[in-house]
Amino acid sequence: MNIELRHLRYFIAVAEELHFGHAAARLNISQPPLSQQIQALEQQAGAKLLSRTNRSVALTPAGRQFLSDSRQILSQVEEAVARAARLHQGETGELRIGFTSSAPFIKAVSDTLSSFRRHYPDVHIQTREINTREQIAPLNEGALDLGLMRNTLLPDTLAWQVILQEPLLAMIHRDHPLATRSAVSLHELAREPFVFFDPHVGTGLYDDILGLLRRYDLTPTITQEVGEAMTIIGLVAAGLGVSILPASFRRVQLDEMRWLPIIQPDAVSEMWLVWAKHHEQGTAAQRFRKALISSANG
Repeated sequence: MNIELRHLRYFIAVAEELHFGHAAARLNISQPPLSQQIQALEQQAGAKLLSRTNRSVALTPAGRQFLSDSRQILSQVEEAVARAARLHQGETGELRIGFTSSAPFIKAVSDTLSSFRRHYPDVHIQTREINTREQIAPLNEGALDLGLMRNTLLPDTLAWQVILQEPLLAMIHRDHPLATRSAVSLHELAREPFVFFDPHVGTGLYDDILGLLRRYDLTPTITQEVGEAMTIIGLVAAGLGVSILPASFRRVQLDEMRWLPIIQPDAVSEMWLVWAKHHEQGTAAQRFRKALISSANG
């Protein structure tokens, strides 16, 4: 069988006009080739589709059914083309983003997510809260399009760009003597019971903050190890120790706790946007990446 879409278009024109001359003019072709193509179509279909006389053209029962099916086929092709174009242009499809627990607290991230959803409502944004080190494998495997993570050692297969550099802040219970200070030093914090991440959780902040303390030859006494930043905030608010988190978490305000600047100028943390070098990114991922970088730099 060698039926092409043009055969369907020719047949629909003849079936709607019921006149070969009018159909040929509509298709901008001459009448003899049109008649030949319809005859070839009937041979391919193994059915008489049109009843012809010198004065009239009429659809046979098989022709009426073929007309309905032909219209449906062309409509499906047009819809398939439109869907492919929209997917290629990033207007539909799926965008898979991994992010650390702190990422949604960053204004550039939340603003970009909100704006992207408004402008591309048919793109399904699938977000996964996942720690920094645990994002590396799904990014490499193509299970994630983009990752938002804290600075960490990455394999050569991943590319990254800094979207935020923010200060680290001390977290202190409001009744603690240090809470009345305008700023505190890392040395003062290291002398206090410390609430921090479990080293097995895989968060980039663990290496980030402990690495900062080691640069000053400081080793805090960690009395509480937990898996989530929000748990750290809750335990500090309960008076179980002090801690350090990026300033983006400051949007969480509890009456029992104070956020204080740290005196050391290198007490900063970076948020990275990461993607795989060897996976071709869809248009939606490229647009989101460009929008987020623009928002972060704006």
